[in-house]
Amino acid sequence: MEKGEGQGLKKINKYACACSIVASMISIIFGYDTGVMSGAMIFVKKEFHISDVKTEVLAGILNLCALIGSLSAGRTSDYVGRRYTIVIASVLFFLGSVVMGYGPNYTILLLGRCIAGVGVGFALMIAPVYSAEVSSPSTRGFLSSLPEIGISTGILLGYLSNYVFAGLPLRIGWRIMLGLAAIPSVFLAIGILRMPESPRWLIMKGRLREGKEIMHKVSNSPEEAEFRLREVKRNLGMDENCDDDVVKISDSVKKQDEGVWKELLLKPTKSLQRILLAGIGIHFFEHATGIEAVILYSHKIFAKAGVHDHKHQILATCGVGLTKFSFIVLSTILIDRVGRRKLVLTSVSGMIVALTGLGTFLFLAEQSGGKLIWTLVLSIITTYSYVAFFNVGLAPVTWVYTAEIFPLRYRGLGVGIGVAVNRLMNATVSMTFLSMMSAMTIAGVFFMFAGISVIALIFFYFFLPETKGKSLEEMEALFTKSKDSKNVRKEVEIGNH
Repeated sequence: MEKGEGQGLKKINKYACACSIVASMISIIFGYDTGVMSGAMIFVKKEFHISDVKTEVLAGILNLCALIGSLSAGRTSDYVGRRYTIVIASVLFFLGSVVMGYGPNYTILLLGRCIAGVGVGFALMIAPVYSAEVSSPSTRGFLSSLPEIGISTGILLGYLSNYVFAGLPLRIGWRIMLGLAAIPSVFLAIGILRMPESPRWLIMKGRLREGKEIMHKVSNSPEEAEFRLREVKRNLGMDENCDDDVVKISDSVKKQDEGVWKELLLKPTKSLQRILLAGIGIHFFEHATGIEAVILYSHKIFAKAGVHDHKHQILATCGVGLTKFSFIVLSTILIDRVGRRKLVLTSVSGMIVALTGLGTFLFLAEQSGGKLIWTLVLSIITTYSYVAFFNVGLAPVTWVYTAEIFPLRYRGLGVGIGVAVNRLMNATVSMTFLSMMSAMTIAGVFFMFAGISVIALIFFYFFLPETKGKSLEEMEALFTKSKDSKNVRKEVEIGNH
C-alpha cells in the first residue's frame, strides 16, 4: 500500500496541513468555551447566588446541547459538505458567545451555553473528519489530531482569560471572558470559505473533476493522488478508471445513502458491528474516566487540596491547561510513529496510576483539613500527571481513530454517533461531579474514575486493532475476521497492485 503511494508519502503536504489547521480553528473556539467556564463560574455564582446544582447545570449544559449538534452534523455534512458544516458551527459559536456575554440573568446565560453547545456538537464531529479526508495515511494521525491541539490551545486561552480578567469588576469580568469567543468565530466563518471542500465528499457526490483537482493538491505526488482516487472510487462502487468530470449518482445509490442509518444501526455487517463498537466504546471511555471533572472543576480540586485563594486556584488551573497543551503537542509527534493502539494502552495505564494517587492524596488532604503541604504538592502533581497521560494518548487517539475507521458512506453518521456518546458522557460527568463529591467525597470520585479506567484498558486491549499506516479504504478489512478478512484483504492487495 505504501509503495503504491510513493516516497513522498512520508512528507507532510503543506496544502493539506494548511487545510487541517484552518479546520482546527473551530476546535480552539470550543476549547475556549470549555476552559473559560472553569473560572467564570466562580464569578457567575457570586453574582447570581446560584446553588451547586445550578452550577453543575451551567457547566454541563454545553455538552448536553452538543448532542443535538453531533447527531445533526453527520447528515448535515453529507448533504451540504464538510466545509459549510464548519461555517454553521462558527455561526452557532458566534451567537452563543454574544448571548453569554450579554447574560443579564441565569436563564439567558443558559440559553447562550445551549446555542454554543449545538455548535460544539458540529465542531467536534466535522474538524477531525475533514482533516482525515484531506490527509495521507502516513500523516493522517498528525493532521487529524490538530483539532485536539486546537481544543487544548482554547482551554489554555480560556484559563488565561480567567486569570487576566479576574481583577475586573464582578459584573464585567466574567461577561468579557464568555463573550470574547465571538470575535474569532467571525474570522473563521470567512476564512473557511477560502478552503477547499473534502475531495472524498466531492467524489461521493459525483463531482470527480473537482475531487481530482483537490486530491492532487493535498497529495505529495501525482502517483499518490491517483492511488488515493482509485481507492475512493472503488470504495464507493465506481469504476476506478472513470475520468468524467461529473458522474450522475443513480437513484439506487441515493436510496442506499438515505438508508445508511438503517445499515449502520439495524442491519450492520460483522465488520461494521466491530467498527461501531470500537467507535462508541472509545468515545464513552474518554469522558467516563473523568477528564471533564479536572478541566471544569480543577479549582475545586485545588481548594480541597489546600489552595484557598481564588487567584491562586485559577493560576494552578492554568498549569492544567499548559500540561494539556504540552502533551497534546507531544502526542502529534508520537501518534504516527508509535501507533494508535500502543499509545492509548500506555496512556490509560498511566491514568490508572495517576487517578489512584490523586484519590489517595486528596483523602489525606481532607483528613488533615488541607494543612499538610506535602499532600497539597502531591495532589497537584498527580492532577497534572493524570492530565499528561490522558492527553498524550486517549485524547487524540479518540478523535483520530473514529474519524478513520468508518467507511466513507457511514463516516458522517458514525462519527456523529460517537460524538453524541462523547458529549453525553461529558455532560454526565460535568453535571454530577459536585453532587458525587458531596455523596462519596472527592477522593471517592477519583477512585471510581480509576476503576473505570481499568475497565477501559481491558476494552481497548481486546477491541481496538492498530490502524497506523492503513488507508481509509482499508479499515473495513481491518475489522473483518476469519475467511471474510482474507477475502477482503486479497481484494485490497489486488487493488493496490
